[in-house]
Amino acid sequence: MLFQLVAFIILMLLVSKFALRPMLKTMKKRQDYIEDQLEDAKENRIKAEKLLEEQRKALNKARKEAKEIIERARAQKDRESEAIIKQAQERAGRILEEATSEIRREKEKALASLRDEVGMLSIQLASKVLQKELDKKEQSELVSSYLDEVGRLQ
Repeated sequence: MLFQLVAFIILMLLVSKFALRPMLKTMKKRQDYIEDQLEDAKENRIKAEKLLEEQRKALNKARKEAKEIIERARAQKDRESEAIIKQAQERAGRILEEATSEIRREKEKALASLRDEVGMLSIQLASKVLQKELDKKEQSELVSSYLDEVGRLQ
């Protein structure tokens, strides 16, 4: 039995030296590797969270800039539309003034022409009166026809 005990102790020393130590060493390496991987994963997660936050900030900034661009475009559109409306109103005013002036000129031409006609008719009437001596009835008819002719010209 002593021999078994000595054989068992020797066997334990040999197993310890050749099997247990290398196995423990391998397990320690594996444990260190896993701990390193966990640490790397933790660092990567922190980096990813930082990157995500940066991306969110950049997205918010881009949205803000887009909103500002849209507001500036709206303001420019309003300014341009007001300018176009103002130009159209000014042009309409000028056209109205020109039309009013043209109407006034045409009216003055028509009045001048009417005056000339009345003058001519007056001269014709006077010459007819001078050519023949008229009694009151003929004179009244002549004046009436003269006034009818002037009324038609107007």
